[in-house]
Amino acid sequence: MTDYSILTIRRVLPLIVLTGGCLLASDADGKPGGDQHKAKTLVDQYTADIKELADWCEERGLDRQRDETLSWLSPRDPYKMFVYVPPEEVGDNQPPKDAEGDILQWHTRLTKLRTQHANDLFDLAKRAVRAKQASLAFDLVLAAIRANPDHEGLRRLFGYQKYNGRWHSDWEVRKLRAGEVWHEKFGWLPKSHVKRYEQGERRHKGRWISAEEDARLHRNIRNGWDVETEHYTIRTNLGIEEAVLLGVKLERLFRVWQQLFVRYYATEAQVKALFDGRARVRQVPPHFDIVYFRDREDYNRALRASMPNIEMSIGVYVHSTRRAYFFAGEGYDERTLYHEATHQLFHQSRPVVANVGARANFWIVEGASLLMESLRREGNYDVLGGLDDVRMYAARYRFLEDEFYVPLGEFTSYGMQRFQSDQRVATLYSQAAGLTHFLVFAEEGRYRDALVGYLQIIYSGRDNAQTLSRITGETYGELDKQYRRFIEATRPKAE
Repeated sequence: MTDYSILTIRRVLPLIVLTGGCLLASDADGKPGGDQHKAKTLVDQYTADIKELADWCEERGLDRQRDETLSWLSPRDPYKMFVYVPPEEVGDNQPPKDAEGDILQWHTRLTKLRTQHANDLFDLAKRAVRAKQASLAFDLVLAAIRANPDHEGLRRLFGYQKYNGRWHSDWEVRKLRAGEVWHEKFGWLPKSHVKRYEQGERRHKGRWISAEEDARLHRNIRNGWDVETEHYTIRTNLGIEEAVLLGVKLERLFRVWQQLFVRYYATEAQVKALFDGRARVRQVPPHFDIVYFRDREDYNRALRASMPNIEMSIGVYVHSTRRAYFFAGEGYDERTLYHEATHQLFHQSRPVVANVGARANFWIVEGASLLMESLRREGNYDVLGGLDDVRMYAARYRFLEDEFYVPLGEFTSYGMQRFQSDQRVATLYSQAAGLTHFLVFAEEGRYRDALVGYLQIIYSGRDNAQTLSRITGETYGELDKQYRRFIEATRPKAE
């Protein structure tokens, strides 16, 4: 059995958009429980207060202030996860120097609303963690940091500190103190090198050479550039600039993944300590290795000996080398990048068994990566999921139009070989994607913590075909019924 994952499924179905409400977890009956109910009450009250203040602005002809007030509301959609990307600059909550009258009153009221809402959500998040509701807790802190991006406790929780008027991670601060700066084209450089890089020179083995000579020296992947970001080292023979762009995408994936799956790689005690401000969650390995070839030809040539069917792939993670491999140019696919890099995160962020999913439950090994494929930026948010995502559309089409569905009692028994050798493998992937969306989004996140626990058990090699039923507390027959309701409820009226 091979130890690598190759994604070859093509996505050709059209997209349909449907939007809705917010994402909050529920109790075992599908109704908001204690903390969930309190969270909903807080969000509803904040929304009402913001709208009331916006109306107050409109009555006074303060159109700009009205629009700014409403901008502090978070987007809502029960089938999407919104991960707010806070600004790097430390904000200034002081009113404008010339503010007076209605402007001053508006600023004071808005600041008070945002500050109090962030504090209330953070307090509730701490309580949710103590109640073993990590997913709800992270929903709450993401909403809290949206209300007050400069809340120091929240920033510390996410690993940031103030430095020279900006929010930086500890790793970034160490870089800055060492005299390096981040350049959007060239990545981290000594500050003294920036001007010469911008003029077309490159530093190589202690001397300055032209960019053209540098490219010639690094044309072979064995002598490629090594570009470093906070969590990745990218070996490439394409170019520094392209590797930096790839690194930015991978860091975005890492940031969202670590928040969604915190209980996969951190213990309950570590998460509690993190929220109490006593310690930080154990950091996952500081660098994941990526190999990024200049084109498919280089990719195929380098990997063919160890993977005879490499031509079928458009990206691959290899567990034995602990590297993910991709290529640029024709055939490059960003969804494959996120898919295979997600396999890498699950395999290398904690100890795992060899041949994960070999005996059973292989569908969710792929399903989690299929979910992370949907990552994209929408305004100030990194977003996962959505009924308009091509994977969710395919899952809905297969279930409703093709009437294809393997009951969970059978589906969970499929190991890697059984799953990948099935003639229906493309359709099985669609079902895996749909079921993963179900576990994340159904009934406002009812099974999200169970999903993370399910993955933890599988990657630890302690799973069997009954694990999902046991960890959700539901029979497979009941989960099948719930999945049907979930899919039917997401059918757009136009279909």
